[in-house]
Amino acid sequence: MRNTAPLPVRLCWLLTVLAVSQAGAAPPRNALEVPEAWIRAIPGADVAAAYLTVQNPTAAAVTLTGVSSPAARSAMIHETRYQDHESRMRPKARLSIAPGQTLRFKEAGLHIMLEGLTQPLQVGQRVPLVLSLDGGHSITVTAIVRPPGAG
Repeated sequence: MRNTAPLPVRLCWLLTVLAVSQAGAAPPRNALEVPEAWIRAIPGADVAAAYLTVQNPTAAAVTLTGVSSPAARSAMIHETRYQDHESRMRPKARLSIAPGQTLRFKEAGLHIMLEGLTQPLQVGQRVPLVLSLDGGHSITVTAIVRPPGAG
């Protein structure tokens, strides 16, 4: 069946369809993969550190712009560096992950600081971490709470 509507009507319909499809655009699929995420439980503390392995399987760089969790009042990406025999922790506002790159958050390096825990963490508990990406997208990963001394 041939569309016989005048060109301006067809163009208007096409622009409307495009606008609606872009307005409801979902976050990019598989922008980042997180095969491992865990949190070290520290009895009696209202802070905890989370560690991840983050992979970028896409053909473009993906920028991590922040993190949050319902388990804490605040969450920030930090990097620990040793300088002059002292450990210094600094916030990282943005992390660009190159195509094909794997980034490991680990002790004495990149980690997520969860501050003001809303309740004590229990070993085995599953804690959601929301990773914010450039462009307003986010992905939620689940971190498992491990006991002190676990790595």
